[in-house]
Amino acid sequence: MKLLKLIAVLLFITFPAMSFAAEKKAKTVDELAKMYDVSSCKQCHANIFAEWEKSIHSRSLIGSGRTVGGIQGAIKNFMSFKHSGVKEAKDMTVSHWTTTCFKCHLPQIEDATDEVAAQIAEAYMKNDRATLAKVNINCLVCHNKMAVTHQWRDGKPEKDAVYGKKEGAHMDKVYKNRKKSATMTASVMCGQCHQGPLIDRPVTTQCSTLYGSYFNAYLPAGGDKTCQECHMKEVDGHSMFSFRDRNYNDPAMVKRALDVEVDVKKGYKSIELPKLPPSAKVVIKITNNAGHRIPDG
Repeated sequence: MKLLKLIAVLLFITFPAMSFAAEKKAKTVDELAKMYDVSSCKQCHANIFAEWEKSIHSRSLIGSGRTVGGIQGAIKNFMSFKHSGVKEAKDMTVSHWTTTCFKCHLPQIEDATDEVAAQIAEAYMKNDRATLAKVNINCLVCHNKMAVTHQWRDGKPEKDAVYGKKEGAHMDKVYKNRKKSATMTASVMCGQCHQGPLIDRPVTTQCSTLYGSYFNAYLPAGGDKTCQECHMKEVDGHSMFSFRDRNYNDPAMVKRALDVEVDVKKGYKSIELPKLPPSAKVVIKITNNAGHRIPDG
């Protein structure tokens, strides 16, 4: 009996959290939102928080208006695929989501159960935007969950840390430490989501290819800026200065991204055909100054 007790104690010491290792999964959308609650960030980072609230990241499941329809279409596609296992929205699982849309739009779905996956799918099909607005790409997604790309080398993000450019203590009851991560200032940070297509999945998805354009066209052509420099440092911080945020018609964004030259030649009026409206030759030259193709996402 003593031997059994000793073995039990040794096992407990050797595998402390493995006991209970598997971390608790959210069972509802509200629980997932609570797990990734960033309201405390606002106390010290009010300006940054306000910028983020304006960004498309803060409504990643709703997006620019096209997102809801696009993801509704994806769910319908799953229903139409013979081998997907999805007959109704309630059949959607975490695996279905991480295979496609939520790899980027909600990576923390990994920390939830299939019940949550189904709840969100049903919210989409009901156009229940109030539910969809509860979870998003927020401070913890970027500064913790997605903050370390080279995990075999650097390890997984620590649960009690926020990642940035400095090390030290962090004034928060849960996230008590600040950790430095090279990922945070590199374009690969953004490239984790703003890239595609997903050709290695059970369902091939052609989504945004922005990072590929940046990496294979902008950099070889002599470009030397990171995503963060153009979309954060040089403009309005954590609101990311996205063209989609501005309904595709912000003059400042257009001026920053494109040079447009219009050359109108002298008009011509036909004497032989007086009823024919006057014609003119218009030459339009558009130069892309962005670090990637336009439009893209």
